[in-house]
This record gives sequence, structure tokens and C-alpha cells, in this order.
Amino acid sequence: MFSSAKELLEYCIKNNVKISAAIIDDEAKTSEKSKGEVMERMRQSLEVMRSSASQGLEKDIKSISGLIGGDAKRINDNINKNKTLCGSNINKAMARAFSSSEVNSAMGRIVAAPTAGSCGILPAVIITAAENFNSTEEEIVNSLFTASAVGAIIAGNATLSGAEGGCQAECGSASAMAAAACVELAGGTPEMSFHAAAIAIKCILGLVCDPIAGLVEAPCAKRNAMGSVNAMAAADMALAGVKSIIPFDEVVDAMYRIGKSMPFELRETSLGGLAATPTGIKLHKEIF
Repeated sequence: MFSSAKELLEYCIKNNVKISAAIIDDEAKTSEKSKGEVMERMRQSLEVMRSSASQGLEKDIKSISGLIGGDAKRINDNINKNKTLCGSNINKAMARAFSSSEVNSAMGRIVAAPTAGSCGILPAVIITAAENFNSTEEEIVNSLFTASAVGAIIAGNATLSGAEGGCQAECGSASAMAAAACVELAGGTPEMSFHAAAIAIKCILGLVCDPIAGLVEAPCAKRNAMGSVNAMAAADMALAGVKSIIPFDEVVDAMYRIGKSMPFELRETSLGGLAATPTGIKLHKEIF
């Protein structure tokens, strides 16, 4: 297991391998399975991601509470009208992120990568990027191992929990994972992947966790959509040669310390932020 980005990058440079190759080797050794078995397990996760990211594009999926639903289809319908400001790639990613979030809130099957509340970001970015780059199935699966490396380092040194570190820890981590994976899919270097991951997190630093009525629905679904856009922008910056001035490991440490500094009202308790607005309180009373 690699305990830091610095350690993983040194291994990749020394052995001239991609992040995914290092992680697949490590996972095979740790789990005592063949590389083929490790790859197949990840491929199965990819299939679940594809399903959750596509279900909401063609039909309204309502959450159990009725608080959210149908936004994935609205965005997808708008793409077909060719009247978007951000173009089809960004809009497809947002629609797919909404779709997985809506499937999750409707108690459907998703991959919690890294959490259920941020489940839309990674599949939205990976599927959209792979479509854009015409990636092979093996390349897509490999990119998910790169994403997993970023998530594991964050989990080992900070937190992925909104209750502990705010939404920056959930959507920020998912965005970082997606950005790093996206860079590898595009043919970028391991260093570029971690620059992208660092940029993605730093642009969501301080984001509170304030779910309305205590449900992982609003504003969570919209933050998944925006987290996808953040990941793609961070990946493009890194691929262009933009570097994070603060190394990834230090960004993660900063994120953790910021999370610890947040008042408990802003860490998934629904006692602050949007959940405590008059409308947030009214919706809570209507649902419960």
C-alpha cells in the first residue's frame, strides 16, 4: 500500500509505470489474487457505474422523499436542443452525475466511490472522458485504479466523510479521484494526475455538508454535477502543464485541518447552511 502521493509518484518514476499499473500490482499482491481477477472485479464496478449514470438520462427518477428527481433528463434533453453554453462534454458529465445521484436517492444500485453522497462524479467524468478519447475498456478500467489510489491516500491521511470533514471531503475527494483518472485516460503523466487531483480539491476547499432534511439529495446532487465539471477542468489544466503550487499530500492535509475546524452544524448534521434556511426547514417539516 502507498501511504502518500509522494511515495506513489517516486515508485512510478523509478519503475516507469503508470499509477494504475502500480496499484493493480499492489492490489494483486495484497489480495493474493491474479491481476486478471483484480481487473475483472473493477470492470464489474464499472458496469454498475455505467448503469447508474445512464438510467436518469431517458426517464425521470424521483427520490424516495420526492425532494429531487428528473434533473438528469432535463439536462440531457437540453443537450439534444443544441442550446448549451458549456458544450456537450460538460453537459453530458453533469447529466450523468445527476443520474447516479438520483438513482442513489431512489435506493437504486450505485458504486459509492468514495461515498454514496458523491457517487455521481467519478462515473460521470470517466464515461464522458472515455467517450471523448475513444478509450478502450482496459484503459477505462485502469483509470479507475488510478482514481482508487487517490481515494485511498485521502482516506489514509484525512477523511472521505462529510460528517467529519464537510462536503469538501466527499465531493472534493471524488472530484480529485476523477481528475487524476481523467488525466491518465488522456495520456498524461502520474505527476500530472496528482497536479489535477490537487487542483480539484483546492477548488472545493471549505465546502460544507448541509443536506436538506438530513437526506443525501439536496444540494448533494447539484454538487455532484459541479464536482464533475471541476474534475474535468482540473484535468485539462494539468494536461496543459498547469501545476499545483502546493503538493497533493499537503492539499489533503489542509483539507483535513479545514474540516476539523468547521463547526459541527456544517458537517452533515443539517443544523446549518442550506438545511437551516427557512425553505430548508419548511421542506424538512413537509417530508417528515
